[in-house]
Amino acid sequence: MGLLYIWTLPVLLGATVSVGWLAEGRRNMDTVDATGNPSQGPQTKKNGQDEGVAKPILSGSDGGPCRRTDCGRGRQCVLLEATGRAECVCQEKCRPTFVPVCGSDGRFYENHCEVYRTACVQKRRIYVVHSKDCFFKGDTCTMAEYNKLKTMLLDMQPKGLGGRVKNVKRNMDQKRALVDTMFKYLDVNRDGSLGSDELAKISIKEHLEDSLLECTMQDLLRYDDYNNDGHLTLHEFYTAFQVVQLSLAEDQRVSVSVVTVGLSTVLSCAIQGTLRPPIIWKRNGIILNFLDLEDINDFGDDGSLYITKVTTIHMGNYSCHAYGYEELYQTHVLQVNVPPVILVYPETQAQEPGVSASLHCHADGIPDPNILWLKNGMDLQPRPSKQLSLIANGSELYIGSVRYEDTGAYTCIAKNEVGVDEDISSLFVEDSARKTLANILWREEGLSVGNMFYVFSDEGITVLQPSECEIRRHIKRTERIVASYEEMCPKSEGVSPQHCAWSSAVSVRDKYIYVTQPLQKRLLVIDTQAQKVVQAVETDPFPVKLLYDKSHDQVWVLSWGSMQKSHPTLQVIPQASVGEVHHTIRTPFQRVDDFFIPPTNLIITHVRFGFIFLKSEPAVHKIDLETFHRVKTISLKNYSCVPVSMAYTHLSGFYFIQCRSPSRDPSSAQPQLLIDSVTDTVIGPNLNITGQPYVSPDGRLIVTPDRQHGKVRVQTVSFQGVLGLSRELDTTLHVSDVVFQPSFTESNQYTMVAVSGSDTDLLFSDLASGKSEVLRSLKEPLSPHSWPWGSSNRVLVSSGLFGRYLVTPSAESLFVLNGKQKTPHCEVSDIKRGNTVVWVGEV
Repeated sequence: MGLLYIWTLPVLLGATVSVGWLAEGRRNMDTVDATGNPSQGPQTKKNGQDEGVAKPILSGSDGGPCRRTDCGRGRQCVLLEATGRAECVCQEKCRPTFVPVCGSDGRFYENHCEVYRTACVQKRRIYVVHSKDCFFKGDTCTMAEYNKLKTMLLDMQPKGLGGRVKNVKRNMDQKRALVDTMFKYLDVNRDGSLGSDELAKISIKEHLEDSLLECTMQDLLRYDDYNNDGHLTLHEFYTAFQVVQLSLAEDQRVSVSVVTVGLSTVLSCAIQGTLRPPIIWKRNGIILNFLDLEDINDFGDDGSLYITKVTTIHMGNYSCHAYGYEELYQTHVLQVNVPPVILVYPETQAQEPGVSASLHCHADGIPDPNILWLKNGMDLQPRPSKQLSLIANGSELYIGSVRYEDTGAYTCIAKNEVGVDEDISSLFVEDSARKTLANILWREEGLSVGNMFYVFSDEGITVLQPSECEIRRHIKRTERIVASYEEMCPKSEGVSPQHCAWSSAVSVRDKYIYVTQPLQKRLLVIDTQAQKVVQAVETDPFPVKLLYDKSHDQVWVLSWGSMQKSHPTLQVIPQASVGEVHHTIRTPFQRVDDFFIPPTNLIITHVRFGFIFLKSEPAVHKIDLETFHRVKTISLKNYSCVPVSMAYTHLSGFYFIQCRSPSRDPSSAQPQLLIDSVTDTVIGPNLNITGQPYVSPDGRLIVTPDRQHGKVRVQTVSFQGVLGLSRELDTTLHVSDVVFQPSFTESNQYTMVAVSGSDTDLLFSDLASGKSEVLRSLKEPLSPHSWPWGSSNRVLVSSGLFGRYLVTPSAESLFVLNGKQKTPHCEVSDIKRGNTVVWVGEV
């Protein structure tokens, strides 16, 4: 992208002192060849025009003959009325841009266009000269001396000018008023212009000759009489003293733009004015012009901001202002619309007559999609009844008592302003005695190995079917691994009695489960179809955390090296869902304290980057998930923040970082920090919110339990990318874990479920209304001492996007909860330390 470099334009801009202005790095000026003719260096142009050059006159919608006529610089194409033929003539005028240059004729010009236009009018060769004293060589009034003259004139307080603040950095209103007063004082004959006689008279009257040194008042005409008419107008006087006049229409102070994801967009700055400096763009207070960004890679000649391949992270507020004039700015609100993406469940189901059936359809999109159903291609608009009804704005189609005629293909269609998506859920109504293929497949695939909780406890692995609270399989600790014939949980040295020790588990596309055994220096791979342990994969000592990167089909493994975390390492298992002998690859990162990979969802299906935290270091390191290379380091040192955990929303691209102070003092909780993923820059503290952040699957809700103050703070991200505090929930819960369950009554809404790590309480909170309910009978959780593998000594796991059940362990049992009814469903006893749980299934 074009960088901005510092231009020092003391005389060219009529500065009172050497003033640093910005110019686009890609806007290269002309160069002069050995013969003195101007030659073109690499330039960035719009429509083939030089800076300040007006567009040629074209005929017709396609430009006619002029479109095929190249007149060269300083000339334009016109059509002769009589013949309709194209003819090149000298340009009548140039665009009023002020990028002053020096001509070989010894004059200053406002821009390149004026040089070429004058050369055309005068029928002589004039080229651009680049020496700073280009036509004042040998003259005693040099650039530096002329600057001294104007500085002295501004700082003088002769009669009629009044007392003004002597400050080179005086604000523009004061400066303009001062220059206005000075002009009126010098304009003796009140004709609106200053001539040589008036300048000479005022010099004698005020006895300025003794103070002016090498320059005289007449040198104002030599330097700043741009039209060379022997007089200085007020506009030329403004230019001489660099009085910038900027304006922004009141109705343009805020501009809202809506763009569809994947397209490009241009944000144009509406600030106008004489001598307008280069335009500066900001996002979240961060200047964009100086950053080498992948998607924001151009700033047009008119100061426009170009964003290519817009994604949801680009939504939010952008502001533009002229360099040096931040008090006048325009705000651009960018909303990114996304076509709907839907998921139906189940794809196929078979039911007997008389029972109820539900067909679910979840749709994500921006704006929120509307959902409608078809049956066998015909509109289905059920009236509210016990037999057939739509629940949660159409997200669920409920049939109270199915009949044979309800058999059919039910199409869910989701629409919003920018697109449509659809999918089919099939229902077969038939007597189970008939055992049709649909019935058999549904019962075998839907009820046998899918839609199960896998609970890892002291005694082994329990496979639990939640709706019936039925233990489908118990894999004992002494059971053999298929590949090696080793025991699943061999006795570890110094551990008595023998029991299984687990720390983390992940489901890999519902085909496999990977689970760590920290005391065994390995992890196990479980085939969910066979419900057997098929492989043990050796890792570095004490593997404690797993995370599945769906984008690259990789399982990431964090190992401590010892219980004291003396040699932490990060390893990766590639092709995790492929049925083969797996192995780990060690990444180059050492001293890893933790890592974070953003989740995927229906809209965001690919993630490129992750983050790692190093021990006691106030920084996060961005890594490429494919190459395992470090991309950049984002320092948090200015905020004394050592990262503990991260969360992410793809709406406006905010990263939320939980901090602790470098001193590790638990009483000095640090506020969360916000990082903008567009610029990879720290925005600053997230209000005064402390604690671990949790983000809903759609990215719209951020929930942070604050243990110190007994509150749960809920933030929302709007479709315009605005982050705001929605509400604060008062609670006595010492929160151990949080999950989001889709609302059963409203589409695109969530219920937050939080479980306590110190008592028997569990909290349900409808995040749309703020209504909360507390369950208080879930028995005591594991003590933190009994769970050394992480901060969540009591986990909470939900049964997927369409499921109603949740599981949470106590010290010696397991509770299944009905999230729809917000009640306990059942308790499964004799499951000790079952704090590693994973869900497998479509629901």
